[in-house]
Amino acid sequence: MKRNKWFSIVLSFVMFLTVFTAVQPSNTEAATRNTPVVFVHGLTGSASNFVFIERYLRSQGWSSNELYSIELPSKQGHQELNSTAIQQFVDEVLRETGADKVNIVAHSMGGANSLYYIRNKGGDSKVEKLVTLGGANGLTTNIAPRGIETTSIYSSSDFIVASSLSRMYGANNILIHGVSHVGLLNSFQVNRLIKSALEE
Repeated sequence: MKRNKWFSIVLSFVMFLTVFTAVQPSNTEAATRNTPVVFVHGLTGSASNFVFIERYLRSQGWSSNELYSIELPSKQGHQELNSTAIQQFVDEVLRETGADKVNIVAHSMGGANSLYYIRNKGGDSKVEKLVTLGGANGLTTNIAPRGIETTSIYSSSDFIVASSLSRMYGANNILIHGVSHVGLLNSFQVNRLIKSALEE
């Protein structure tokens, strides 16, 4: 009798697991739930600059398969070199994920390089949203690219990139206070604004 009862319990558990796993998304589905995010660093920066932001987004539901950081070839922000690298990187992300477009989050000169890619290297058809953090946007253009939801987050306490260089006509311009230029990369306030911009 005990043996039959034990068998029934095991059988019920196996049936539960079968039903439960059947309704779980596959790895492919989970990997493409959110539009892939490409992070673009600024002058003298590196892909590791976005560790804090990536960790935050993972805690908010993004998977590691949706977050990509590029290592730019020119640490001095050379527009042609870096925009070409962004072009190739975005194409690779789209191939890997099967997505139609990416979102870009760019810091400092990365904003100008990303805008150059969008304007001159076909990025206008491959980018859904652009978020710049203390972006040196005006070095490329002070007009948000048409058809791309653009958010510019910048700080009155940024003494490296002037707010006037970050602001863009046609963008959602967000001025914050008390956060330095580098601090834009590790601020809970900025993280929440990034998440909001990506989810709009």
